Amino acid sequence: PREQAPRGAAGRPVSLKARALRYLAAREHSRAELQAKLTPFAREAGQDAQALGKVLDELTAKGFISEARVAESLLHRRAGRLGNARVLQELRAKGLPDDIVQDAAERLRATEDERARAVWARKFGAAPADAAERARQMRFMAGRGFSGASIQRVMRAAADAARDEAD
Repeated sequence: PREQAPRGAAGRPVSLKARALRYLAAREHSRAELQAKLTPFAREAGQDAQALGKVLDELTAKGFISEARVAESLLHRRAGRLGNARVLQELRAKGLPDDIVQDAAERLRATEDERARAVWARKFGAAPADAAERARQMRFMAGRGFSGASIQRVMRAAADAARDEAD
């Protein structure tokens, strides 16, 4: 059986605006995310895309929807654990405009090596003992979205530190 749409205190179906505000209360959402989440409910309520657009326009005008806040929130939550490629992919998946994604890319570029070192240190903390372990560590870092150049610098620094400790 299909789940019934949530109803408000008066027993009426929850409006698109109320549903959007619920989503926004949980975390920042881009306009594209909200549109994707609310479209099925708009169809169910017999409303067209234009009605949904009006709700989203109103929420944007009132400052409830902000693409810049969505980007800031994602950077704050994810940049410490992920490389530039993964963070930028997540920003694009949220439907953010290219200018915001480019601004985020510039900000991330300046800290990628530092973030890669921190992620590597938390996960591994010791230089690889052999080529297989080195490859495993590099694959992990690449999977997190760090650039090949950053991974190489982290691995080189780890090897240099291990050599210095051995001397």
